[in-house]
Amino acid sequence: MARVAVVGNLSLDVVDAGEPSPGGCPTFAAEAFRRLGVSGQIVTRFGEQDRGLFRPALDDLDVTVTLLPATETTSFAMEYDGDTRSMRVAALGETWQPEDVAVLESDVDWVHVAPLLRGDFSPSVLEAFARGRRVSLDGQGLVRLRQLGPLQRDADYPPSLLSCVTALKLSEQEAQVVAGGHFGQGDAAALGVPEVLLSLGSRGVIVFAGDAESFVPASPVREVHATGAGDTFMVGYAAARAEGHEPVEAAKLACALVTDILEARRLEGA
Repeated sequence: MARVAVVGNLSLDVVDAGEPSPGGCPTFAAEAFRRLGVSGQIVTRFGEQDRGLFRPALDDLDVTVTLLPATETTSFAMEYDGDTRSMRVAALGETWQPEDVAVLESDVDWVHVAPLLRGDFSPSVLEAFARGRRVSLDGQGLVRLRQLGPLQRDADYPPSLLSCVTALKLSEQEAQVVAGGHFGQGDAAALGVPEVLLSLGSRGVIVFAGDAESFVPASPVREVHATGAGDTFMVGYAAARAEGHEPVEAAKLACALVTDILEARRLEGA
């Protein structure tokens, strides 16, 4: 039975003008669960027209996958230049509802919510997921505008979106949008979230928790695309926190998980 659940839309990703591939946190969560040796539940959705792309990948996952209906799949076109990524929104996926929480398994005590765009999850939906559980949230759901075309970001999210969140992950770019510039301890505290994780890409993560700021370095893996690294990190972090590890130690374990998975990806592509 699952103790950690990952909830979010799948995405159809085109990376560096290649072939369409499954994306979104649920795609990367199963590998994270497998390497960690923990059970998990993935709750996700995609448009029926994309079943041929997603269904084979989901059928191969050694984890509980709960599919909910959707009329459209979120789609992105992405290009990488090292750690720098440019994105374009090609299609908008489904929004989630409070009643969707009913599909969570009874022993789930930590839910990682992985929006692709603002509006995937409303404050009322996060509140429903947080009843009797802890919730972590990907900062994409704060700053990414829900519109087609080049991906746009701003900080015009409802503050109530964070009222039930235990841990929030922000990329450097997302943090700068939220803070209107450099992001520091005061900015993290102002969010009102007990644990804020500032991802520095291949350099590691800064953990803001308990009025302390701690840098956790990562071991970079060169010559491999890092799509899904942030998603993998948060699955590892949530799993470690669910097992009782404190935030800094959980971040260390999550960074090690990302390194393992990216190194495996590099070797497969060699």
